[in-house]
Amino acid sequence: MSNNFQFTISSIAFDENYHPSDNSRATTNFANLARGESRQENLRNTLRTINNRFNALAQWDNPKGDRYSVELEIVSVDMDVEGNGDAFPTIEILKTYIVDHKTNQRIEGMVGNNFSSYVRDYDFSVLLLEHNKNQANFSIPEGFGDLHGKMFKYFVDSNSYKQNFNKPPVICLSVSDNKTYHKTENEHPILGVEYQPNESSLTEQYFKKMGLDVRYFMPPNSVAPLAFYFFGDLLNDYTNLELISNISTMETFQKIYRPEIYNANAPAGQCYKPSINNPDHSLTKIVYDREERGKLAIKQGKFTEEYFIKPYLATLEKWSANYAV
Repeated sequence: MSNNFQFTISSIAFDENYHPSDNSRATTNFANLARGESRQENLRNTLRTINNRFNALAQWDNPKGDRYSVELEIVSVDMDVEGNGDAFPTIEILKTYIVDHKTNQRIEGMVGNNFSSYVRDYDFSVLLLEHNKNQANFSIPEGFGDLHGKMFKYFVDSNSYKQNFNKPPVICLSVSDNKTYHKTENEHPILGVEYQPNESSLTEQYFKKMGLDVRYFMPPNSVAPLAFYFFGDLLNDYTNLELISNISTMETFQKIYRPEIYNANAPAGQCYKPSINNPDHSLTKIVYDREERGKLAIKQGKFTEEYFIKPYLATLEKWSANYAV
């Protein structure tokens, strides 16, 4: 059954002229930034912030702080379950490229970075909500995230992935506002100071089923740790420039999405409890509609249920039961 799964990978440049494609997930943060009157100014400011942050972290042999710029591609992955040409949009990730203006090289950066998934929308915005609708105590449905996790691992292990990308993905997310993080003695020259959470989160458990480990680092001159989800060895499998492309891109997006945490006016201390209600923060000049995104997650979760989960349920369950890494 698994041999019938076919992936189609396509990409679109995320630059100041970016317009979301018709089949792009509307909850994707890029689409949110690229709408409305401020769309081009939003995109320019976002890219400028990414480039400035990159050069600040890659300061060696870079006296003017303008040696590098980052180019971004939004990568969309469609999955054909039955091999009949009827593909469903499964995930969307980001690919970075680094332009070295001193050597005129265009260097491959990191793949992953941001992570959007229709099936994850279904799991969190439909399945989990329905399961807890009339329950006094919050609980997780049995097998929660199993299918999504196996699909993701299957994709990363596929020929389609290997033909398009040289290294496994690294996904960078915000820290959780219901956990406490403690500063450790471990410090990396690029990733910064490592933090340890007081407990595991549902997001951690969900990504674990995707085969991903997590570590939390606060890069130099950042104000809060970032969550890095990865396969293998995060600190040794990637070059400094690859790591910087990930940090500069995702820290910029987090400043826009979560300014209360990532654009806070005071940095995280020894014991850090993030809060999305923190009033002591600065807003970026980039317009982002957080409320709209929350509503669209539910809408797209229901879309997934109707056009992917229900039509292919028997096929997916049979494949999932027999799937082995």
